[in-house]
Parts: sequence; structure tokens; C-alpha cells
Amino acid sequence: MSAKPVQVGVLGFAHGHVNSYCARWQKEQELGVQVTAGWDADAGRLAEAVQKFGIAPCASAEELLSRGDVSAVVISAETSLHAELVEKAAAAGKAIIVQKPLALTMEEADRIVDAVARSGVPFTLAWQMRVDPQNLEMKSLINDGTIGKVLMVRRRHGLSTHTWAGFENSWHVSPKHNRDIWADDSSHPIDWMYWMFGMPVTVTAELASLVNPKIPNDNGIAIFRYGDGKIAEICCSFTCLAGENTVEIIGDKGVIIQNYGDAPSANVPRPEGAVGLKWYLDATKQWTHSAHASPSNHGLRIAALAEPLAEFLHGRRPPIANAVEGQDVLRLVLACYKASDQGRRTRLFTRR
Repeated sequence: MSAKPVQVGVLGFAHGHVNSYCARWQKEQELGVQVTAGWDADAGRLAEAVQKFGIAPCASAEELLSRGDVSAVVISAETSLHAELVEKAAAAGKAIIVQKPLALTMEEADRIVDAVARSGVPFTLAWQMRVDPQNLEMKSLINDGTIGKVLMVRRRHGLSTHTWAGFENSWHVSPKHNRDIWADDSSHPIDWMYWMFGMPVTVTAELASLVNPKIPNDNGIAIFRYGDGKIAEICCSFTCLAGENTVEIIGDKGVIIQNYGDAPSANVPRPEGAVGLKWYLDATKQWTHSAHASPSNHGLRIAALAEPLAEFLHGRRPPIANAVEGQDVLRLVLACYKASDQGRRTRLFTRR
């Protein structure tokens, strides 16, 4: 890519996805990204990252941001720290990559949007679903009218957190640091739905803790209703051991089916020759199989984000998702809580 690599600092290693990016950037020097320094409020996490990636440890976020050799940062600290760290990084003039979700509250999201707009620094959220080849192909089939008017959509998404030792004591399920697992990981399919179809008019949801009360809202279903009448369902179980089908998109001229699009479905054995993405059209009366194969495990999808993030840092591609889009997705995530708590449909209002 570039003869001169972009020097990157990492602000927090709480979100494990950042380790996948760092590993690829370190191994594939042609991507043109060099991870130079790191900071973490957790000394143990920082020490582990220093040993793994050979980076310089910083005693504070301010120390890292003061380094002249660091031109960009990846913010993968606990969600509760995102707004503060974005404000500091933006004021220091650094390009910014932020792990999902954008923030815990709309007030924090407003601070992030304002800081990015005020500074003008490059900013992107790290959403792997938006750069996945199969998802891009589905979006193209929808946008070019191949399957006609979209009538119904279903996206299933899951994890098997009930089998992860010590997960109930992790920051991921801490109200202070990350709210809970629904806020943390349902944001993936919710962003996918928003990226595909835009902002719905209403949200209905049922969220529940069905396995371990220490892991709140480990299962939930949300229904989005769009202005054109389209109905979209997001079904998340974070107590899911295995799966297969992840997406169904029903149009009046065709149907799209995706399998093996999340961790429970990608990480278990599948039939030989199983098809990841296919679509059926009324015009042809047959199934078409995508040339994009499903990866053998979900970790490959996460690591694959390293390349488009590198392209962003080099200015060769636009943001994967900007701060305002992250703000919209957070609004949808929080609307799910409101709808579930109140037991009724929540109406969304146009952004001010």
C-alpha cells in the first residue's frame, strides 16, 4: 500500500476485536499500519498487549495522544469511556477508529458527534458486517431491484456466552461499563438493518434474561416497521450453541437466504458443500449461489476488517460508518429497551 505506514495508538484493549486488527497489521506489513503505542486502564490487559505486539506502553491516554509519531487511534476501551476518549483524540487531531457500540447514552453520542464535527478529524466505527462480501452482495441485490420490493426481513444473530467461563463477571455485562450484552452485541445486526434499509418508523421489542440473571437481556427480539410498510425482525440469542440460517429477505420478485453469517453458525461443523448465500428469482425459477464463500470461522470475519480500516487510515476509502450513523444505531438499540420495558411500540422521531 503505502511506503510510509500509518502509526497507530490503541486506547484500551477491552474489546477483543482490536487484537485481531493489530495481529493482521503486524503480520501483513503491506497493509501499511504500524501499531506503535497503547494505553489501558487495566494494567494487566496493557501488559499482555505490550508483550504480544511489542508496543510502547503509555501511563495515560494523554501520554499516548501527545506522541508526535501517532497519527491515528483505535478506541477499544470500555463503552463508558468512548465519549471522553473521542473528545481527547479529536482535540489532539488524531484520526479515530471506534469499536461498537458508539456510546452508552444519547448524551454521550452527542458529545462524540460534536467533537468529530468540531475537529474535522477522520472518524469511523468498526463494523465488520458492513464490509463483509456477502453482506455487500445482499445490499447490491436489494438496491438494484433484483428481488423487487422488499416486504419482510429477518436477521438472526447470536453468541454462546452462557458457556464462556467468567463472562458474567466481565465488563461486557456491567451496567457501568457497557450496559449489558444486548447493548453490546445486538448493535451488530441492528447496524446491519440500518445500513441496509435506513431508519425505521417504529420499534417493538421483547428482551429477557433466560439463563443467567448475572447476564441481563441474553435473549431478545426486535421488530422494526418502516415507512413503506416493510417489517424487519432482529432475533438475538446470546445463549446459542449452534445455528445455520442467519438472513431471510423476502421481496415480491425474489428471496435472499444467507447461512453461516454469525459465530454460532460459522464455528460449528456444516454439511460438505453447504451454500452460504443464495437467492431465488421468480424470473428464472431457480436458485443462484454466490461466489463469496462463507469463512470457516467467525474470527476470520472480524480479522478481515483490518484491511478496510487500513484503507480508511490511508485515506483510500470513506468511513465504514460515521459518527452520526453510530448515533442513529444507538438510538435504535435504546428504543428496544424502551419498547420492551413499556410493553408497547416505540415511535422514532426524525433527527433534529
